[in-house]
Amino acid sequence: MRAKGSSAVFTKLFLIMILASPGPAWAVYTGEDGESFEDVEMDDEAGSEADPLEAWNRRVFSFNQFVDDWFLRPVASTYRRVLPEFADKAVTNFFNNLGEVPNFFNSVFQLKPESAVVAASRFTFNTVFGLGGLIDVSTPNDLPERDEDFGQTLGYWGVNPGAYLMLPLLGPSTVRDLGGTGVDVFALPSLWDLADTPEEYYARALDIVDTRADLIPAEDFIYGDSYTFVRNAYLQRREYAINDGKTEEDPFASDDDEDLMLEDF
Repeated sequence: MRAKGSSAVFTKLFLIMILASPGPAWAVYTGEDGESFEDVEMDDEAGSEADPLEAWNRRVFSFNQFVDDWFLRPVASTYRRVLPEFADKAVTNFFNNLGEVPNFFNSVFQLKPESAVVAASRFTFNTVFGLGGLIDVSTPNDLPERDEDFGQTLGYWGVNPGAYLMLPLLGPSTVRDLGGTGVDVFALPSLWDLADTPEEYYARALDIVDTRADLIPAEDFIYGDSYTFVRNAYLQRREYAINDGKTEEDPFASDDDEDLMLEDF
């Protein structure tokens, strides 16, 4: 019987409700950059070495699962059933468009002028020609989103990730990414700062539910021990994001192996 994995996709509740900042962890569950869950290679030994607080983290994970099972997932499931697909997509596009602001600043901090131009262009085009961001007109025109956050910025400049952390209600993180989230939320400019009204909190709640609803299909890909899956997938996805998808050459690969790989093509 497959282990329950609904909590694997629960990490944004108070992060958005209180801080209004989408967490970078979620890329691993949405299959961005053409990845799928089958492509996530589990390295239990490496994951355990990065998780000295596993006993505590597992207790927090169980708490998060309880909250998700009894509150957030039922609400998200209802949202998914009643909202038309085009409206669901429009809500997702709108909040993704807000995320282009921190994408821009973190691209600048990482000395990535091309990514900064992409973020600025996406925000401009989607806001002006996409009805305020409800329609993503940039991706079909060869301007795909490039997620950047201050945790990635710290990694770019060589800051060690530190221990893996499972945070109450906030989900998977590391010491480095937790600090990076604080900078993204409290230091970098955000369009949320311009909407200091009661409606802002309704919008934040909608962002939470919409994100959770979009992640429901991903649950079927979680297998085995859901805690281990989440931990390893998060750590590997973060490393992938920080390295911009670049992988180091395998020092144990022989020339013969490379020749065989070339023959496959």
